[in-house]
Amino acid sequence: MITFNNINQLYGGTQILWDLNLHIKPGECTCIMGRNGVGKTTLLKSLMGLLPINSGEILFEGQSIENMDAEQRAYMGIGYVPQGRDIFPLLTVEENLRIGLPCRKDKAKKVPERIFELFPVLKDMLHRRGGDLSGGQQQQLAIARALVIEPKVLILDEPNEGIQPNIVKQIGDVILKLNEEDGLTVILIEQKLGFARRVGKEFRLMEKGRIVASDKMENLTEELIKQHLSV
Repeated sequence: MITFNNINQLYGGTQILWDLNLHIKPGECTCIMGRNGVGKTTLLKSLMGLLPINSGEILFEGQSIENMDAEQRAYMGIGYVPQGRDIFPLLTVEENLRIGLPCRKDKAKKVPERIFELFPVLKDMLHRRGGDLSGGQQQQLAIARALVIEPKVLILDEPNEGIQPNIVKQIGDVILKLNEEDGLTVILIEQKLGFARRVGKEFRLMEKGRIVASDKMENLTEELIKQHLSV
């Protein structure tokens, strides 16, 4: 579904991604893991079109997208939840959600009820400003906003950072439901090993801008954890 071929990316004169190769299969929940500073967020931003690559090719459903802007990629069905959420704090919950409607193929004018089935709290807060929500509620709003476009793939960059445990569990439940029941492809950066093992089907380990290990989540061994994840 998504393929990175020999991706090189420089940011501020420093090379972040080095001849990176990665394949994401449709219908999987793939966790990209690694220590801080190895290029995980840069990889996702490159996929979304928020950072340009210097060389290589990114394929989405067999089509080259590396020269498309982020808006075009959203129209193709790539939903993105950035680290730090980046909701619009002065807009209401409903206004935040409606931003994604123009990207839908069916040109729907209303936020789908499925969004409120997944995140009931948002229905009760439709007219509250995004900035007035708690951190956990803002994260739910950010995920819901990405889902409004009815994506084929959902990208999540550390969705549990700074979130209270009960909301972390709810987010995990939603990811499992989207992946296992709806068949949505999910790409997830996650530092919490327990969460990654709960929701992830595949893992990809990064080191110094490269993918250094790929396998089923059940094959993430203590040796790999010690070598690439422990600090």
